[in-house]
Amino acid sequence: MKRLTLAGAALALILGSAVTAQGADKLLNASYDISRELFADVNKAFIARYKADKGVDVTIDQSHGGSSKQARAILEGLEADVVTFNQVTDVEALVKGGFVPKNWQEALPNKASPYYSLPAFLVRKGNPKGVKDWSDLVRDDVKVVFPNPKTSGNARYTYLAATAYAKEKFANDPVKVEEFIAKLFNNVPVFDTGGRAATTTFVEREIGDVLITFEAETHGIAKEFGEDKFETVVPSVSLLAEFPVAVVEKVAEKHGTQTLAKDYLSFLYTPEGQEVLARNGNRVHDKDVTEKHKAEFPDVRLVTVEDVFGGWSSIQKEHFAEGGTLDRLYGKR
Repeated sequence: MKRLTLAGAALALILGSAVTAQGADKLLNASYDISRELFADVNKAFIARYKADKGVDVTIDQSHGGSSKQARAILEGLEADVVTFNQVTDVEALVKGGFVPKNWQEALPNKASPYYSLPAFLVRKGNPKGVKDWSDLVRDDVKVVFPNPKTSGNARYTYLAATAYAKEKFANDPVKVEEFIAKLFNNVPVFDTGGRAATTTFVEREIGDVLITFEAETHGIAKEFGEDKFETVVPSVSLLAEFPVAVVEKVAEKHGTQTLAKDYLSFLYTPEGQEVLARNGNRVHDKDVTEKHKAEFPDVRLVTVEDVFGGWSSIQKEHFAEGGTLDRLYGKR
């Protein structure tokens, strides 16, 4: 049960037990909940590459949790040198707190997002409920598992992707869109706080007919627990989920890790780094790596937060602010 037991291992450090990175040869990367295996793989490759290129031994420690929780932890004292999040808004929270510069998206290509994914469905082998698209998730006979969108960036993408689908289906009729989302919430038997806990609920506790999570996570679960037990369903339309990364300048300056932190994040854009990301189920920007893994990623129409919602700033005000649409609909469940 490697994927689920890693939560208790040293790799999955939380605020109370996190090792503070000190010295120019050591980093702490604060990342989202389900990226444990991904960054274990990334770190192994980066450490070897750094040793080969610069003759320096480095250590990369990890802290994992809900993306928004990680941002709050840094604001409250978690001394992470870099962040690898799944929401732009969580990096922006660090900008407001004075930990990350305002122009952080200009520091690296693709607006500082080295890879991307999308909300997809994991169903049990044979897809017994015949789930094919978002509309199936509001049927009375279908139980859906995903984490609490109030605490999980993973779930917020699910909420936004379902809303984008409903906006198209109901020609932006706000009443019908909200009815659709309310029904979806009502079909969730338990809201876990993070993506990995939701995976545990679906896989180990065998609750629910569909798990909604990042496509990369669906690949990892099937690989870990057997292709004969689960299969991925990619809906007709989904939301582009970008994974922003940034140096936590305030902490890196204190630790003297600015150069190592920048090199670490830059590695994610190299062909070697992109290959590591892709083999862990993520879609990447490198053309050669994308072509190599083409068969693993079915075509899907992806919409963006800018096109559907007017950008993250608008989303934050309308949907995620206290008393916003998410609060109202979640409260009706």
